[in-house]
Amino acid sequence: MTTGPIKDERANLRLVSSPESEVYDLMRAPETTAERVKRLQAEARALALEEVERLERVLLEAAKIAREISNGGDAYPVGARELASRLSDDLPSKAETIKAIVSKASV
Repeated sequence: MTTGPIKDERANLRLVSSPESEVYDLMRAPETTAERVKRLQAEARALALEEVERLERVLLEAAKIAREISNGGDAYPVGARELASRLSDDLPSKAETIKAIVSKASV
């Protein structure tokens, strides 16, 4: 029995339209080593892209939390509020930079 909040963990699905991402046909001849390498590289790139996109989401969530702390008043130590204020200003731009890099890599 869980006592904490239940999170809705939905998978982020991506439509990948490349020859390397096709459904494997059991009637097809076995892959050559070169074909397998290409397929595995495409899978690795897709997984890496998902991880970078997850980092972007986490940075934006961290910026939101930092903003709440920076606006939290005397309940938070002064140094923590100041650092949180800087993070809330800086993290969204870092997330945008990551988004731009990902969009260039996806083209």
